[in-house]
Amino acid sequence: MAKIKTAKQMERHLKGVSNHYRIQILLLIAEREKITLEDIVKTLKANEKTIGEHTRRLFQAGLINKKYRDKFVEHTLSPYGKEFVRFLKFLRTL
Repeated sequence: MAKIKTAKQMERHLKGVSNHYRIQILLLIAEREKITLEDIVKTLKANEKTIGEHTRRLFQAGLINKKYRDKFVEHTLSPYGKEFVRFLKFLRTL
């Protein structure tokens, strides 16, 4: 049985996606699992520090996972991140 989230827990997830860069990052990770920070920066043509901060916030919100491989960090969607991507794709079509 699924555990019901509190309003505070839902707020954390919603704040996690409350930026256009974070939305773009989530959608990009959905397309390209295990994408590195460097590849995200190149694809979005944005500043590395900016994207690094946004991925940190997405991680804190529980929407992405990070796995350290040598000097690179691979990013994947968490189960909640996958649900948010589904919602974002639905929202895009309205």
